[in-house]
Amino acid sequence: MPQQRIIAPNLALLYEKAAEVFGDMPAFATRKKRDQWEPTSYQTLWDRGCSLAAGLVSLGVQARDKVGLFADNRLEWILSDYAVQIAGAADVPRGSEVTVEELRYILEHAEIKFAFVENRSLLQRFDRATEKWETKPTIILLETPPPERSEVLTLAEVEKRGAKFRDKHPHILRERIDGINPEDLFTLIYTSGTTGTPKGVMLSHANMISQLEHIPLDITWRDRILSLLPIWHIFERVFEMITLSSGACTYYSSPRRLAEDLVAVEPSFMGSAPRLWESLHHRIRKGVRQSHPVRRALFATAYWLSKHYHRNINFLRDQDLLTERPRPAWRKFQKGYAALFWFLLLPWYGFFNATVLERIRQVAGGGLKATVSGGGALPREIDEFFNNLGIAVLEGYGLTETSPVLAVRTPQKRIIGTVGPIIPETQIRIVDLDTGKVLYPDEKDSAGGRMRKGEIIVRGPQIMEGYYRNPEATKAVLQEGWFRTGDLGMVTWNDCLQVVGRCKETIVLSNGENMEPGPIEMRLRQLPGIGQCMVVGQDQRYPGLLVSPDPEELAKTIPPTLAEEEQNARMLALVKKEISPENGFKAHETPRVLRILSEPFTVGDDMTKLYKLRRHAITEKYANLIARMFADREKR
Repeated sequence: MPQQRIIAPNLALLYEKAAEVFGDMPAFATRKKRDQWEPTSYQTLWDRGCSLAAGLVSLGVQARDKVGLFADNRLEWILSDYAVQIAGAADVPRGSEVTVEELRYILEHAEIKFAFVENRSLLQRFDRATEKWETKPTIILLETPPPERSEVLTLAEVEKRGAKFRDKHPHILRERIDGINPEDLFTLIYTSGTTGTPKGVMLSHANMISQLEHIPLDITWRDRILSLLPIWHIFERVFEMITLSSGACTYYSSPRRLAEDLVAVEPSFMGSAPRLWESLHHRIRKGVRQSHPVRRALFATAYWLSKHYHRNINFLRDQDLLTERPRPAWRKFQKGYAALFWFLLLPWYGFFNATVLERIRQVAGGGLKATVSGGGALPREIDEFFNNLGIAVLEGYGLTETSPVLAVRTPQKRIIGTVGPIIPETQIRIVDLDTGKVLYPDEKDSAGGRMRKGEIIVRGPQIMEGYYRNPEATKAVLQEGWFRTGDLGMVTWNDCLQVVGRCKETIVLSNGENMEPGPIEMRLRQLPGIGQCMVVGQDQRYPGLLVSPDPEELAKTIPPTLAEEEQNARMLALVKKEISPENGFKAHETPRVLRILSEPFTVGDDMTKLYKLRRHAITEKYANLIARMFADREKR
């Protein structure tokens, strides 16, 4: 078996080559029972994909058409994607949580005439979105349609139709596949939108192939990959493409089944989001707190040993975070001390690692070589926690517009506190927000521009073609091939990227002080009782905080019998203690007003599916509460 990834000019050819090379090896596995998975081979996937593609062609799908794909992670999703690519078209994917308004907008804006729809519930929303249309898209339902909907096709029907069409037109798919140019669209992704109207991100076959060529992850045909994140997100999708090009097998899971699937599958790799590790961190810590005092002591000892073992080994391997210019002589002396300390720790760490920490690692399946966390910033303390446990959580960075990976940590360069080095063939600039001056790289600066904060601007083969039918928005972020990420960052002395906030999320207080809400919110999410939170205070004298509670933990922290005002006051005291100069925050960053919301933030309304705050939506929804919160304090 080849150890290198299969690379092809377009994804349809990639799928074809994967079938030729990996044949009867399992490409995907679908859960049937708790410990029973049904595999689908590379060859079967290719054969079915070709039949379904021929079925699309027979229905009238033209090369470079846009085909809707509205479903969540399942075998039929990737099968539909195969068909769309083989037919020479581009898919327009979205998850099943899509609202009627979003669905209507996407269908109209992308001019979709054919669409795969997952189930009856989504079909009903599809009907409401198109109820006033004279000509409606042709629907192919992934699940069995209701008997009264004869105009709705099933996946099996289109496959059967396509098999017959291939017999009559044996060269049609070859012509479609060979006619795909690297610059052609392979997908049009409408951003879920933390701000404003969704924009259609145009990504080409060349964009995706560049990711397969340059993302430095060691995945081979021996690996087991757990698919958890929404497959329509480019972050999860690029890992599925890497898996397909490497001959590995992907197991489809879900947040509801994650705990048992981690044990049953024992994945060696998976893409993940910060929320997963926050949840696992909470679960582990809660289990330790509720355990016998002896077990708590054993864990505390094991973790202390592991923390210092990894801290010293990282220092010896030059994998520690370097935010200041290193002094060779002083660093050489420190390495001697670190080597001695590591040697003394080694036998004790080895014992406690095998007897205590190994059991903790079973929470993540036990066989996990690494996971890349993306889709949002990973809190530093959680990042350190799992890496100290021996679970390689590699934080990466990118956007939908960048296909998505721009930088990622690797086992060889696992610098905690950064998102790793920029991947090959990608250029980066750090630009001053006010003047537009390039701060990094800077040949005139002895530091080369390292540790100077500004907007991250990038150029490379993974950058999108632009926003579909939106030249104004494209021009605002894409100039001469350079893409403005809207993120604030800096390059460390390790030549790794640190992302420190969002340009647009920056809150400017009335006294002119600027503050980044992200680090504050990450820190506060670790407090008992806070599920999510959002810092507010634009143009105010001081910041405030909206707390989306974790009701069960909140009740343990603050008695629910207390009056609402007293509950807010007690939570504010906890927040002020956490966001303080003693913990590295500036005085003006400490929230002085707070409200615990009656209902937690929800995915769709208040957060994206990756748990990113939809700040504009939350601000609008709680506008009156925010105004009263600041007004009430001013009256005191």
